[in-house]
Parts: sequence; C-alpha cells; structure tokens
Amino acid sequence: MSEREHPLRPSPWARAAIAVLPVIAASLLGQLVTFPSLVPWYAGLAKPPFNPPNWIFGPVWTALYALMALAAWRILGLPPNTPGRRVALTLFFAQLALNILWSWLFFGLHSPLAGLLNIMPQLLIILATIDRFRRLDAIAAYCLWPLAAWVAFATVLNLEIWRLNG
Repeated sequence: MSEREHPLRPSPWARAAIAVLPVIAASLLGQLVTFPSLVPWYAGLAKPPFNPPNWIFGPVWTALYALMALAAWRILGLPPNTPGRRVALTLFFAQLALNILWSWLFFGLHSPLAGLLNIMPQLLIILATIDRFRRLDAIAAYCLWPLAAWVAFATVLNLEIWRLNG
C-alpha cells in the first residue's frame, strides 16, 4: 500500500496544510499584536546592549517558522500509529501556542514579566519537542535547534528588558 493509499496517514496535501497553516497563523497572530506596540511602547523601553535591531526579527522568525513547518511536516509523514508521534506533535503544537501567547503577553499586555513567565516554560517545551522529534526523525529535530537557540537568547533578552524596566 502506498503512502497515499494508507487509510490512517494524511494525504501529502493535508500533511502540508497541517504543518504549514498553524505556523502561518502563529506568525500572523503574533504580528497582529506586536506591530502596533513597537512604537511607542517597545521603542520606549530600556534595552540591554545586546538587543538586536528591530529589522532582524522579521527575517529570523520567517526562517524559524519555515523550519518549524518542515519539522512538523516530517513528523506528520510518519504513520499515525508510530510510537511517540502523538506526544511529539502535541509538544510541537503546545510550544507553538506558547509562542503566540508570548506576543500577546509581552506586547499586547505591555508586560515583560508576563512574557518572561511564558517564555521560560516555552523554551523547556521546545527542548522536549526536540527530544521527542529526535526519537522519530533526526532531521525534524535538527530543524528545531535554531528555534531553541533563538528562544534561549530571547529569554535572556526578555529577562533583561524586565529587569531594566521593572
């Protein structure tokens, strides 16, 4: 039986949609609350010297979201009854939800503290997702390491912004 004919596995198009559409939604929902808060609120915050220029965030997040979608697509390509697949995907979508929530907490509520309280468990869930993906597909796990590195950096940045403005 081919991949396309397997009754439990999503079609290649459904798999792509399940991998890509939530990631696009996460990007759009984050932008919805972030852009209106950049000026004057975020611009007026004290920031550490290692704060990147605003223009870097768009390209970095575009690349990270593309890698997240690729990672999810690879895991979705495994048969649904693959041991660990469901847990891995649950962790993936949980970290994606926390990613969206961070923007709403930090930018929407104008609260570096709320963002910090979100981003710390978010980073742990990303690392757990990488661990679960690694057990299923090494390439999918590798796709998430840049996300983990960026969110680790963002955690330190968020902490410093909270400290400097608290």
